[in-house]
Amino acid sequence: MRALLILLLAVFTAAAAEQRPPNLIFVLADDLGYGELGCFGSQLIQTPNIDRMAAEGVKFTQFYAGSTVCAPSRSVLMTGLHTGHTPVRGNAGKADRSPQNLRPGDVTVAEVLQKAGYRTALIGKWGLGVEGSDALPTKKGFDTFYGYLDQTHAHNPYPPFIIRGTERIPLRNKTVPGTGGANEAEGAGIAENPVDYVPDLMAAEALQWVEQQKDHPFFLYWALISPHANNEGTKHGRGQEVPDLGPYAGKTDWTPADRAHAAAITRLDADLGRLFALLKKLGLDENTLVVFTSDNGPHKEGGNDPKFFTSSGPVRGIKRDLTDGGIRVPTLMRWPGKIAPGGENKVPLWFADILPTFAELARVSADTLPQNLDGQSFAQPLRGLRIAWPSSNRTFYWEFHESGYSQAVLIEGHYKAFRLKNRTAPLEIYDLQTDLSEQTNLAASRRDLVSLAETLFTNNHTDSPAWPIKEAPAGGGGKKK
Repeated sequence: MRALLILLLAVFTAAAAEQRPPNLIFVLADDLGYGELGCFGSQLIQTPNIDRMAAEGVKFTQFYAGSTVCAPSRSVLMTGLHTGHTPVRGNAGKADRSPQNLRPGDVTVAEVLQKAGYRTALIGKWGLGVEGSDALPTKKGFDTFYGYLDQTHAHNPYPPFIIRGTERIPLRNKTVPGTGGANEAEGAGIAENPVDYVPDLMAAEALQWVEQQKDHPFFLYWALISPHANNEGTKHGRGQEVPDLGPYAGKTDWTPADRAHAAAITRLDADLGRLFALLKKLGLDENTLVVFTSDNGPHKEGGNDPKFFTSSGPVRGIKRDLTDGGIRVPTLMRWPGKIAPGGENKVPLWFADILPTFAELARVSADTLPQNLDGQSFAQPLRGLRIAWPSSNRTFYWEFHESGYSQAVLIEGHYKAFRLKNRTAPLEIYDLQTDLSEQTNLAASRRDLVSLAETLFTNNHTDSPAWPIKEAPAGGGGKKK
């Protein structure tokens, strides 16, 4: 009888788990390059847990971020709208951060999932609403928030405070006066006594929160701050800060910044390993989709050398570029029992697809979602069902409001067109199928694609009072970097 009861309980538990929608975990690295993971070709940086994630899940080799810098990329992720439509289209200047606040009517993926009964948490960097605004995470769909609101605050891994909900929580770190510039009051700068390393605090918070939600469907947005540099610390020789250098301590032929950069990535890899171990311990492994990616391409700040690490892999450019090195990001998805292990997907996908995909996985009716989303759901093929991935023929569009006005578009999944700084700048066309590093400009021979790109540039941009077009002087665009 006892054995029968145990069997019936196991059957009931399995049936209940099958009826429950999946848990959703989105882990976002900060400035991690396409070529900085072992599973994407890195020979220098150790990422054993992420590499195992690739072996147990699927690797996406043409997955694009929302933008080439953090705030607009995160806005695309949250709203499902590309940078021609999303409310935050750049990193706002220090004088006025309001253009970087989501508006009251902007619907986030967290709000969609919260209304579907999910418990929701953001652990990490927000960047889409400053203190005292109506755009705080807890007002945009997150039950729980622990981390950084301001992106400059998030430069500092040893800040004097962190934010829980809406309150500043003091830490033991004390800022060296004068090192944070205009943003020192917001937590920027370097610590004279680096004690509390916030990435470690956030990892502990994320794991504890997951354990607390084990009996309920949940959405965790774990927005890391690694391996972003501490920009304010660069001139003080502390542009890359970690508690220890790990396996790179003996790399005396590497620069201190490069050793610390690699150590930050290996440290976040260890945190991912702890997450996967916890999911297995809690029995949640087969009902949890974990996505790992980066907000944009690799940086060269803080003394880090992206050429040394081949950080962009085979693609051209880095953060702030609209070549693929600035926006093509290493992406992995793992869901045991649903995603076949060891797969590789070459279909173009991007951040705008996350909201509709997560909504479908959460069983949210499509007709209740915001209208005119720029993304498409790939929930069905992700679950292993025999349904095609979104078509490569759809339009992928980016615009960038920094040092002028730049635009880029992906046509038919492999033709890349862009113009830099100014709408009168020469338009460049590359075929990524045969020219992945974007070296041979086809604009002169493919006037049809030039004309199509011009039309797409016009049709995909909607004017925003918060982000007026400010072009650089003519003649500065179109040059290789």
